[in-house]
Amino acid sequence: MNKEKDIFERMLEGGIIRYEDPQFPQITEIVNETMKLSQKLNASTDSSEVRQWLSKIIGKKVEESTTVFIPFHTNFGRFINIGENVFINHGCSFLDLGGITIEDDVLIGPNVQLITENHPIQPTERKALDLKSILIKRNAWVGAGAIILPGVTVGENSVVAAGAVVTKDVPDNTVVAGVPAKVVKIL
Repeated sequence: MNKEKDIFERMLEGGIIRYEDPQFPQITEIVNETMKLSQKLNASTDSSEVRQWLSKIIGKKVEESTTVFIPFHTNFGRFINIGENVFINHGCSFLDLGGITIEDDVLIGPNVQLITENHPIQPTERKALDLKSILIKRNAWVGAGAIILPGVTVGENSVVAAGAVVTKDVPDNTVVAGVPAKVVKIL
């Protein structure tokens, strides 16, 4: 039996999702719910409450060893996976329609943007979404104000310097810096 994949499976596979897709309203429904829950998340008064609301947004338990400072922003939420002993500082924005995985022991500085969504450059196609996942591997550190673009993997133990714009994969045990980010040191 050949069953067509639902829009959520297709989103996580990456590639083009068109707004006229008959299943697109399902995305909008989750986005609207995430906006409501995000107000509660960002009005939280302690770390436990933040984890509680973020768990509702992402649809899975955020471990007690993980700390997330508010404000925290996401447009979808359901495709965020956060490991144990993760620290996410103030003002981060995770656009996760393409999927974001943050492994254990990761540090994310303030105002970091993880963006899994893009648009085709052809004007006639531009309103479609072009989705690619982001993976931040174990023990990585993403510095303040860094931007990680769609399809990027940040390697184990690696460091993304503050303000870097990461357009390509970061190898394990390296430091990248600049716009676009380049390897500046091997650890």
